[in-house]
Amino acid sequence: MRIKTTQAWWVRIPIETARQHRSDFGQIRTFDAAIVRIETDDGLVGWGEGKNAAGSAGSYGALVHMINHEIGPTIAGRNAGDIGPIWEMLYNGVRSESAVRHGHAMPQIARRGMSIAAISAIDIALWDILGKHLGQPVWQLLGGRKADRLPAYASGGWAPVETIGDQLKSYIDTGGFRAVKMRVGAMDGAPHISAARVRAARKTLGDGVNISVDAHGTYTVAEAKRFAALVADCDLAWFEEPVIGDDKAGMAEVRASGPVPVAAGESEATRYDFRDLAVMKAADIFQPDPAFCGGISEAMKIGTIASAFNLRFAPHLWAGAPCFFSGLHLCAASPASFTIEYSLGANPMIHDLVEETVEAKDGMIIIPEKPGLGFTVSEKYLEAHAIGG
Repeated sequence: MRIKTTQAWWVRIPIETARQHRSDFGQIRTFDAAIVRIETDDGLVGWGEGKNAAGSAGSYGALVHMINHEIGPTIAGRNAGDIGPIWEMLYNGVRSESAVRHGHAMPQIARRGMSIAAISAIDIALWDILGKHLGQPVWQLLGGRKADRLPAYASGGWAPVETIGDQLKSYIDTGGFRAVKMRVGAMDGAPHISAARVRAARKTLGDGVNISVDAHGTYTVAEAKRFAALVADCDLAWFEEPVIGDDKAGMAEVRASGPVPVAAGESEATRYDFRDLAVMKAADIFQPDPAFCGGISEAMKIGTIASAFNLRFAPHLWAGAPCFFSGLHLCAASPASFTIEYSLGANPMIHDLVEETVEAKDGMIIIPEKPGLGFTVSEKYLEAHAIGG
């Protein structure tokens, strides 16, 4: 089971005009990701995904080049089952042998951002291969699943105050969801405008539906505290990324200022960043993105930190199929998980890239049972939307 080839593509899928939305990222016209295919010498194929851009759109040329011309040659010939050693080798770079001898990390200077996104893509693909090799779903390799399906929340909510309630209600009607998430923050301007939208949503949905809000890190500390005060009586399930990930002290201040749980992590990478969130008491809910935080290997460690600090685990899964399916297996295996993000925006990277049907019923998502991650990539569809490789 030696790694024979590693191939990455920048996959850009247009979103039809009628299904586009506007957020603080601007008008979302495409869904982009780095999709990776690893093949072994005995014919097994694993699929991975790396992310380096906010939202679903962005440039992936540099990440794809890194995977194809730097990381791919480095892992050629390695046993695909050596997932942990390969992760540490890529993370420590030229000092990897010293790190092995001394028993602690000696990472490259480029130890965050694109480097970890590339490692994430490789790691996800290797777990897919290992599951297929052993004939087991990845959740079994992670220790087993706690349920055959898990609750999900509908993620979207960009509409203005006049229609936000109807938009969120349409999500509930679509998949029977009992929880929804809407966007707030810089897309609205002043905090009171976002607060008015939240109040309108709560009025339409009533008290029986959990509502979370996501500011994408676009508030200052003062703005986030002001917004939280304005919606204090709306019973929010969580306040996601109130400030930028680089201001963990500010996030801790927001968390300490009120009763609404703070969720964070889609902009963080590796167990070390999440350790800091836990120690600084900056978040109640960890949201690592498997395609950015370090892959399945690192996300599972992050879930363990959440469990150790009595926090909760809800991965960021606004992503393509490899990342989304990784999240399903992680949530199935993690004792700290409690909900799954399910995109209600246009997401061809999940629904069209794979042959399986991905859907929620009665607010629940079924955990895959096939070997590996449990999906089949439509290689014809991928080739039609690949920009380069």
